[in-house]
Amino acid sequence: MPDVQVFSHITVGSDDIAQAAIFYDAVLAPLGLGRYRTFKIGIGYAPIGFDGIEPPFWVLRPFDRAPARAGNGCHVAFLAPDRAAVDAFHAAALAAGGTDEGAPGLRRYHRDYYGAYVRDRDGNKLQAVCHAPDPAESRPEANRS
Repeated sequence: MPDVQVFSHITVGSDDIAQAAIFYDAVLAPLGLGRYRTFKIGIGYAPIGFDGIEPPFWVLRPFDRAPARAGNGCHVAFLAPDRAAVDAFHAAALAAGGTDEGAPGLRRYHRDYYGAYVRDRDGNKLQAVCHAPDPAESRPEANRS
């Protein structure tokens, strides 16, 4: 089966791009994402080593020049490489002025669903999630002599 990509990019709004850059630089680093483009009206983030045309995640001032508003019922979920990255994402978000929307932990969606939820300074809801099992749970116990 060919590698299918569903999304071109995801955008959230912000009224203060400078503050958003400080927040997102800190929050996305534990997930392996870095700032790829910087403009007066926005910033784009991509995985480290990204070689695509445009970054897949953007923070932009709204084009209609109205105040940015978070969507009710939507959030952006970033895939984390492991549970430690979820924990680091959550801690970085709170340290950068975000608010807690759900501490890191297992969720009911499936056995290994480990996620954390935050809101950025503009109210956008973000999540980091790891779907992999905890390596500590899958290791066989050492033989005891």
